[in-house]
Amino acid sequence: MFKKILKWVFIIAGIGFLSFVGYVIAVLYAFGVFDRDYNRQDLIEHYESRTAEIKNLKAYYESIVPANKTVKIEFDGNRELGIFHILSKDSLTGKSIQNSNWDLKIKSPKVDSMIASLGWSQETLKTLKLKLDEADCISVTNSSPFNIGFQRSGMGMYFYNLFDQPIPDSLVATYNDGYTYVLYTDRVVLEYGGGAVGPQCFPGLKYQN
Repeated sequence: MFKKILKWVFIIAGIGFLSFVGYVIAVLYAFGVFDRDYNRQDLIEHYESRTAEIKNLKAYYESIVPANKTVKIEFDGNRELGIFHILSKDSLTGKSIQNSNWDLKIKSPKVDSMIASLGWSQETLKTLKLKLDEADCISVTNSSPFNIGFQRSGMGMYFYNLFDQPIPDSLVATYNDGYTYVLYTDRVVLEYGGGAVGPQCFPGLKYQN
């Protein structure tokens, strides 16, 4: 009888331990602990290999976003949008109106309503996702400078900032700070955006005062 009890104690303890390990691994995955880290050379090599696709993505996105709006969109696979923010400027008052959203199903009334306000359709999203895939990137924002998200790593994310004109001398120090930004060319700046936890500096670089 005692051996049977002991056997079940071990079984229950084993199940509990495995459940705990599974939970810990799930949490680590959620925080991107197992994500790949990239350095500036990785971003440079990627940009050089996908320059045409990145430029094509930029041209397409600029052609579909209304002039009075700034739209940031990040795809999380083929069915969800990790981020979908729309910043609009009221033509009468000049005030900015921010509509920020996270973790949306692409096929949902909320997304349908948002894309309708932009004059988009589900086909527009499909085309945009295709062009992001061709560029091997995951997000895009028609900001100034134009911003394309390359990949996430943990809570952080890597970006390309694309300028239409050579960066003015007055901004070179800002966009080559040895911390968040790395100047690649006079029109392309690499960026690392740290998350709530984890590294805050571009990998391989140290902040310079």
